[in-house]
Amino acid sequence: MRAPDPDGGDVSRPGAAAYAAEWARAVRRIGFVPLSAAETERLLLAHTVRLGRALLAPAFSAQPAEDVGRALVEAHLTEPGVLDWSVQALGDRLLPWVLPTLVEAPEVRERIAAMQGAFAAGFSRALRDRVFSQQERIARSAWQARDAVEQALRDSEARFRAVFTGAAIGIGIAGVDGRIIEVNQSFADMLGYTMAELREINVAGLFHPDDAAGMWELYQELIEGKRDSVRVEKRYYRKDGSVVWTDLAVSLIRHDDGRPRFTVAMIEDITERYQLQQRLRFQALHDPLTGLPNRTLFFETLGQVFDTAEPEQRVGLCFIDLDGFKAINDSLGHDLGDRLLKVIARRLADCVSGRGHLVARMGGDEFVILVDSDGGIDDAVEVAELALAAVSAPVHVGDQQLAVSASIGIVECPAAETSVSDLMKAADTTLYWAKAEGRGRWAVYDPERSAADIARSALAANLPAALDRGEFVLHYQPIVSLLDGSMVAVEALVRWQHPELGLIGPDRFIGLAEETGLIVRLGAWVLRQACRDAESWRRAYPDARLVVSVNLAARQADDPAIVETVAEALQRTGLPAELLQLELTESAVMGTAGEPLRALHQLADLGIRLAIDDFGTGYSNLAYLRRLPIQCLKLAGPFVEGIRADGADAVADHRDERIVDALVRLAHALELWVTAEAVETEVQAERLRSLRCDTGQGRWFGPPMPAADIRTRLAAAAAPRRDASGVAPAHLPEQRAGRAQARAAGEETR
Repeated sequence: MRAPDPDGGDVSRPGAAAYAAEWARAVRRIGFVPLSAAETERLLLAHTVRLGRALLAPAFSAQPAEDVGRALVEAHLTEPGVLDWSVQALGDRLLPWVLPTLVEAPEVRERIAAMQGAFAAGFSRALRDRVFSQQERIARSAWQARDAVEQALRDSEARFRAVFTGAAIGIGIAGVDGRIIEVNQSFADMLGYTMAELREINVAGLFHPDDAAGMWELYQELIEGKRDSVRVEKRYYRKDGSVVWTDLAVSLIRHDDGRPRFTVAMIEDITERYQLQQRLRFQALHDPLTGLPNRTLFFETLGQVFDTAEPEQRVGLCFIDLDGFKAINDSLGHDLGDRLLKVIARRLADCVSGRGHLVARMGGDEFVILVDSDGGIDDAVEVAELALAAVSAPVHVGDQQLAVSASIGIVECPAAETSVSDLMKAADTTLYWAKAEGRGRWAVYDPERSAADIARSALAANLPAALDRGEFVLHYQPIVSLLDGSMVAVEALVRWQHPELGLIGPDRFIGLAEETGLIVRLGAWVLRQACRDAESWRRAYPDARLVVSVNLAARQADDPAIVETVAEALQRTGLPAELLQLELTESAVMGTAGEPLRALHQLADLGIRLAIDDFGTGYSNLAYLRRLPIQCLKLAGPFVEGIRADGADAVADHRDERIVDALVRLAHALELWVTAEAVETEVQAERLRSLRCDTGQGRWFGPPMPAADIRTRLAAAAAPRRDASGVAPAHLPEQRAGRAQARAAGEETR
């Protein structure tokens, strides 16, 4: 056998590559290979060449085959099937593919057999060595882990002992039976015992009798295994009997099978923090000036009352406000006002002391008393009267003696029928009633009155939108001549056509409009609409000369733009100024001076008639009227109502008639026209006519009616006269001249 050349040229390179490729495929098919297919094939090609060269070596040695077997193990090709395939392929396929020229050589067969054994031995030895190595590493790791665990346990025990002994907070260990097993020095110092003394005490013996309800139940759940930990703030008795507040955290330690074993408690002294919290809470819940509970504590207490109230339990409240306290502050200074508040607060607290009532300061000069009683409204009223008496007594502050009063709103009702917010709203409303009724008194909440106030507020809130939506309409009440019965004027009366409430009279919303300031806008609209309607009547019946009378509110009369507003209304509608009459109340014009008085003269200069409405109910200063450009007085309804037909009170009837007679005479002496209001019966009309009153209005002459009905009435009055004589009704100035002549003739005959 020839020795191969140095580069292995006797080994068939294509055959070796084919052998290695099949070997690689077999290895990958048999099991997991940690190399890629290309890497596996390159590795096995090198081994194939090495095996082929070993067979051709002049001095044969099976060692290369053993090395290849070991190399396969080192490459982690350790599946048992790899060894089987490799050994079998070494004998069956190596020579035909790698050394095809030596297939029949006997000595080659012997070498192959030797190499198969060496290959298997190398593979097996490598596997054995690797197993031994792994076992040694495992054993070494196990020893190291055990040593580490033992060291960690020793370190942990040392650290726990250091923490347990030197901790600033108290630590104690107790069995599930409550017996204390171990405590540290901090625990003993905190409670004033020695550690030996504490080991003789059961945990239950340290509990404070006034601990919050449920504290013992929590501990029972812990030692029964229902909880793993509990954290609470609680009190302990020290050995000397003093109390220490603590933050206590208790954890349950279990056996391996889950059964409770013992408890570990960590306890921290928080006495100073607790006392600080209490001081801060007191400051947060009490008024700094008076020391009384503040609104926060009051609402907190009231909320608890509602939360715990029985179905039939009642709640009472007295809401107190000092009368005129702002004036005291403004005139005498806030320092004196604060001293006064302290005195009042002390009196209020003293007057209900021992009765269980809560007195709180709501802010400013407002106080509230929560009536804790089942006596109903009588108890609440009694408390209110005690409070009024306490407040009304003279107060000496420095060198000042002050007399103050208070108004109180009382609310008393079943707790189930209200809420905190509704109760306070009712109390505030009732307090307002008491102040409106004269101060220095109490008022009891009335649901019906409150509902009326709410409805009134709702109307006030809807007024601006109603005006924008055009919901207001005008009705006109005829003003009739008492001389010949003709309709000479109409008074414009505004109505609200409410989408839900229907037609609403002015008594329900005019006052609201004045309070909200909307009366100026509303009055301007009434003025424009009345002028439009009057102009339409004038165009249809030019001979009627019907005057439209429009009420002017006091705020309108004070409006600097009133003259411009009236002039613009006349200009836009085309109504002659002499057919517009503006009515002002007596109180609105009496004492008028400066710009308002100039405005009245400017209106009169435009040719507009001015009238005093409800004359006789205010100042009744006829001398002052001489300075005003007034053309007409409207006698107040009460005087006319006194002129009755039944004669039930002849004396009163006679006096009222003489008052009316005097007023008419005085008005005529000032050359003023007189209109009587509230004429309801024929007898009243006849008596007024006999008293020479010029015109009258009231139900007897016709109720307020829409503009269309006035047009119909004008048509009915004009047609017969034209048909009979072709002469239109007398103009208003002519009627005044006729009445003047009638008055002169009457004076001559009396």
